[in-house]
Amino acid sequence: MNSADLGRRVGVPSTALFTDQYELTMVQAALKAGTADRRSVFEAFTRRLPEGRRYGVLAGTGRVLDAVENFHFDDEMIAFLRQQEVVDEPTLEWLAGFRFSGDIWGYPEGEVYFPGSPVLRVEGSFAECVLLETVVLSILNHDSAIAAAASRMSAAAGGRGLIEMGARRTHELAAVASARAAYVGGFHTTSDLAAGFRYGIPTVGTSAHAFTLLHDTERDAFRAQVESLGRGTTLLVDTFDVAEAVRTAVEVAGPELGAVRIDSGDLLLVAHRVRQQLDELGATGTRIVVTSDLDEYAIASLAAAPVDAYGVGTQLVTGSGSPTCSMVYKLVARAASADPAAPLTPVAKKSLGAKSSMGGRKWAARRLDAQGVAEAEVVGTGPVPAELAGQELLVELVRGGEVVARESLQAARERHIAARAALPMSALQLSRGEPVLPTEYV
Repeated sequence: MNSADLGRRVGVPSTALFTDQYELTMVQAALKAGTADRRSVFEAFTRRLPEGRRYGVLAGTGRVLDAVENFHFDDEMIAFLRQQEVVDEPTLEWLAGFRFSGDIWGYPEGEVYFPGSPVLRVEGSFAECVLLETVVLSILNHDSAIAAAASRMSAAAGGRGLIEMGARRTHELAAVASARAAYVGGFHTTSDLAAGFRYGIPTVGTSAHAFTLLHDTERDAFRAQVESLGRGTTLLVDTFDVAEAVRTAVEVAGPELGAVRIDSGDLLLVAHRVRQQLDELGATGTRIVVTSDLDEYAIASLAAAPVDAYGVGTQLVTGSGSPTCSMVYKLVARAASADPAAPLTPVAKKSLGAKSSMGGRKWAARRLDAQGVAEAEVVGTGPVPAELAGQELLVELVRGGEVVARESLQAARERHIAARAALPMSALQLSRGEPVLPTEYV
């Protein structure tokens, strides 16, 4: 959770054990070998986008910053590691005093990215940087996958309202992170109160079918809801007969009825019929909200329907078929010592297949055409070309272990909308295709 999004501090437990054991055993071996303090550069990136996706969306940066701040080993954790004999005593002593003291640069949250984009660059000693690998990837891979799905749904919705309502379809903590990432990707509200509390995302919700079934008649249920929540509430009209429910809803609430929700059936057909019925009953200002296992394709298919808002659950919180971004965190450069002046040597994994990577401490910039539309993602290790000056993408996030770039979630959301708008129009196509921008290495 990003406390800056709240304007108040919310307690965050230590994130130090949100990691894989081999991160700690590598530290032990490096300490013994005398290489743990070598100045190192790690980068997070993806080698490819999920099948058919045209762009990625970076989300979770604010949560990464909180995770780094709260990455420390308390006495209980040290006792656990000792009991399980995960690492030796000298390593336990080193871990007990650990606080990240390096620097982090990265794409700002909400920015789009492409294969090879160095979305996060972590610099410091080998030991302190390698410890962050798992928690950084777990946050970025999850949140960016949700944000990418949300962005596609937002583009398909064409400005209509989007409600995140997937809390019951995923882990309770993942649900909160999903709501945050969905908001970055263009959603407007969430049904999850924890997300509203932690991040200030607007929350919405009225009633489920159970509330209608609780009462002796649908009219009784509608009357109870309107008397409690006001005429501007949203009434669920598909428990029994939709046409009869709409008629009853307007009779109970009057033409001031806020909205009706449809959660089943042929949504395109039913939405047209409900709109016609509402207008005939004088409820011309009553909105129509549709739910029921929507994804970006279903939303796009309803573009011609008189729908005012979409509620999305399962497909959103599972990344609409792509629940991870397959980001990796690789050592790309290291020095021969801990001396800040020691030159960095590019390093990279060389292997068969698609798992090789490019060494060197990288910068990235987005080249624009004469109309200001993005035409290439440019990644390099040397000086930034003069023609790309001012278009660099990485910003400073952490300096000497201190976070220097906290921002509101609204800022990340607005950044994403602007970044997506600067892409070629084909980026918004839902048909399968290659990344909308090529990645050029210089």
